[in-house]
Amino acid sequence: MGKIQIITDSASDISYENEKKYNIHIIPFPVVIGDQSYLSRVDMDNEGFYKLMEEHDDIPKTSQITSYQFEELYYEYYQKGCTEIILVLINSKGSATYHNSLLAIDTFFEEHPECEGKISIHSHDGRSYSGAYGQPVLTAGQMAEDGASADEINEYLEKILVRRCVYFGIYNLKYAGKSGRIPSAAAFVGDKLGIKPIMKIWGNEITTAAKCRGEKKVVAKIADMAVADMEPGSAYQVVYGSDRSCADEMIQKMTEKVGYGPTEVYQIGVAIAANAGPKVSGVLFDMKQ
Repeated sequence: MGKIQIITDSASDISYENEKKYNIHIIPFPVVIGDQSYLSRVDMDNEGFYKLMEEHDDIPKTSQITSYQFEELYYEYYQKGCTEIILVLINSKGSATYHNSLLAIDTFFEEHPECEGKISIHSHDGRSYSGAYGQPVLTAGQMAEDGASADEINEYLEKILVRRCVYFGIYNLKYAGKSGRIPSAAAFVGDKLGIKPIMKIWGNEITTAAKCRGEKKVVAKIADMAVADMEPGSAYQVVYGSDRSCADEMIQKMTEKVGYGPTEVYQIGVAIAANAGPKVSGVLFDMKQ
């Protein structure tokens, strides 16, 4: 049995505890806030980033993970004796990171021909954000710990990533407007009217699935939409930002509707908050077949 290493990026929002528990390597995204550069998860935790976001009017700016970084990482794990590297990375339509990982595979074997046939590298487009691909990464990590083969893990990821769906509500449209996720004018008018959009992430795309007037209706609407689309009886996860009460409310509402709680609760980091804002709530689930 070969040695398998699971790798993802910090936008997966996997907790520090689960990072260690499942032996997952998490590559931090670079982020600029104000005139300072930071590494997410490395220089400070989420609360530290949220505090910085409050102190600066400009939204944070994140950078892609480069092909050179991936090449270095591949060689590092080759030297550690790994025979299989499996990556699951942020939505390819929102970042060049996934494509850089593929480019790095070719370059890696060109520059290190001695590695050919001794290590295999498989990279998967996470197709989404936060725990929508972070949760499959945890399962892949558990599978590796339990002795599953790389082929079994890759087959699982190929089947599950295309089914992962997210509904999430945005409470402050300032960040979405400035980041280009929705038109700035619409964001301004939406905030003035108290309109809160509910976004859907499905098949690499982010679309507006519904709109609510006022914050009080957001959680109930998201729960209704998630329950209608999720595989009956399947596991789901909850995501939130700077306000833990949003997660608690979502957990209560989803538990009322399906009769059981989430398997994980994800707090979004700066890579996601830069586009959605620090206050969000949402449900992550497997779309019914």
